[in-house]
Amino acid sequence: MPGNVRFGMDTFYSLPDEINKLNVKKVVIISDKGLEREGLVQRALELVESSGVEPDVFSDIEGEPTFSLVKKAVAYVKQVEGELVIGIGGGSALDVAKATAALVDKEDINPYLSGVSSIESRSVKCILLPTTSGTGSEVTMNAIFGDEEKELKRGIVSKYLLPDVAIIDPALTLSCPPRVTAASGVDAFTHAIESYVASKATPLTRMYAEKAMKLFVPSITKAVHNGKDLEGRIGMSWVSVLAGVSLANAGVGAVHALAYPLGGRYQIEHGVANALLMPYVFKVTGVTCTKEMVEVARYLNLGDYTDRPHQALQAVVGYLFDLLKTLELPISLCELGVREEDLPTLAKQSSQIDRLLSNTPYQLTESKILEIYQHAWKGVEA
Repeated sequence: MPGNVRFGMDTFYSLPDEINKLNVKKVVIISDKGLEREGLVQRALELVESSGVEPDVFSDIEGEPTFSLVKKAVAYVKQVEGELVIGIGGGSALDVAKATAALVDKEDINPYLSGVSSIESRSVKCILLPTTSGTGSEVTMNAIFGDEEKELKRGIVSKYLLPDVAIIDPALTLSCPPRVTAASGVDAFTHAIESYVASKATPLTRMYAEKAMKLFVPSITKAVHNGKDLEGRIGMSWVSVLAGVSLANAGVGAVHALAYPLGGRYQIEHGVANALLMPYVFKVTGVTCTKEMVEVARYLNLGDYTDRPHQALQAVVGYLFDLLKTLELPISLCELGVREEDLPTLAKQSSQIDRLLSNTPYQLTESKILEIYQHAWKGVEA
């Protein structure tokens, strides 16, 4: 986790104090066009100026972030000689911000993006403020980007991607639209459930994941269908942070491995891809996690399956399918425009993401991954 985490309503306004503690003179705000139009970037600029430092803005982020976008942001921060990067936005903006802060002092950033070299230092300071409750990027060592050349998503991992300060203000999520709230919220839930059953899970990481899952149930529907509900927004902000801590230490697995090629080839939002794939993946991989499925079913208020453990997986998978309908998210790859003839290529790509598949307590072969994609392409009713 970052050394300094501030959580609570209106903690956004603590930004000047945190900037002064870092003793910098030049700040670059990294955000997106949508938040710029909403006026949030301007509010942040005013707070930065009130701390007595000079701000610049990089807001060229639209959609899922790519390698080329990171390179553009790094070039901009170098040009203005930024000493502090402040990321404000959803996972895309936060990932670009923290990667930029870690890469701006590197001569050639390509080896770091491709995974050939690991990031072992950072000279530029970083503060992250999420405006969605989903990725948990503000408390993780991960950043995910699209590799345009290979048409897939690639993750970079380093402790130097952790910000100096994470400010989680649930008030910043109040204007988040229902679709984004749903997709990002289920993304956070994916982090919780996948890290809970992960091969690298520990009692400590499961404690965070358990709390995230318990908070998710009463919070997600409120946040999606009544976005001004403070209880729901605060709950989902906690889900994102807690699941992010679990993810950062235990990692995730097959759901993410199958989602990455969808983002790379079809630019499907990461949260949507995870949400859609989750029931189809767990229907297969969950058979090796009977004990954990009994526990997850209890956390989700689905009942006590202690005396009938092999029915717990069916209950959890049923909940995941129902969740897609309740939150009005897609239930098939077909409706997202994925071509059936591309499924073998997607299966091949995801089968090569060993970092995630090896953390899944089920040995997924390329043929089994293809089968999962085929079921997801047809949809739940098939």
